[in-house]
Amino acid sequence: MLQFTFTLSQWLIAGAVFVGIVLLWSSIVYVPNNRVGVLERLWSSKGSVGQGIIALQGEAGYVPDLLRGGFHLLFPFQYRVHKVDLVVVPQGEIGYVFARDGKPLEPGQSLAGNSHAADFEDVRAFLAAGGQKGPQRKVLREGAYAINDAQFIVLTRAATYALQLARTDADTITAMRTQIESRDGFHPIVITDAKDVIGVMTVHDGPGLPPGELIAPPVGLDRRDGVRYHNQFQDADRFLAAGG
Repeated sequence: MLQFTFTLSQWLIAGAVFVGIVLLWSSIVYVPNNRVGVLERLWSSKGSVGQGIIALQGEAGYVPDLLRGGFHLLFPFQYRVHKVDLVVVPQGEIGYVFARDGKPLEPGQSLAGNSHAADFEDVRAFLAAGGQKGPQRKVLREGAYAINDAQFIVLTRAATYALQLARTDADTITAMRTQIESRDGFHPIVITDAKDVIGVMTVHDGPGLPPGELIAPPVGLDRRDGVRYHNQFQDADRFLAAGG
């Protein structure tokens, strides 16, 4: 019978190799090309994030930057990686965005403005530009988007893209989806002359009408005015900038 004996130095070397393998295994993360990785920093020498949920200064919390497809090397045991699908909005449909972190809405404001903070694929830039939390005025048109599901909830007809952070999240998302579906809001409104129909717009944001008025005056109709022309109510921020 063969017998193997190990010296103390050999045991130490074997232990060091084992620890190295464990550290390397915990550091390498693979993200498929059809998904993105949302990073959650579990601990940091800078402490926990002070406000909101996005850690912009290296604190413990959700990291604004995503991991794209491929292999990534992370510091061992510091991160939890949530692998989520790319946001896909099919042709002929639109997607709605809800921001979890950002500046609060102003009194009387229903939807978050996107005149300056309009890039939902760059959380850091969105927050730096003064992006507001809550439902956004801007919608997503057809296409695929790499969006941080910790910061943004995206609702499409077929799917809900969101990291569930709290038990109340599910109720909020369900209420949002129910309201949109009740209005057939996942499909853009298309009016053609051949069908001989008209569209009546009801606006829920902006200054109120003067006393005695029932219908708001037309605004933002000049195509040459790039700041206020809202293109048949397709740009809510320009409509409001025009005084709508």
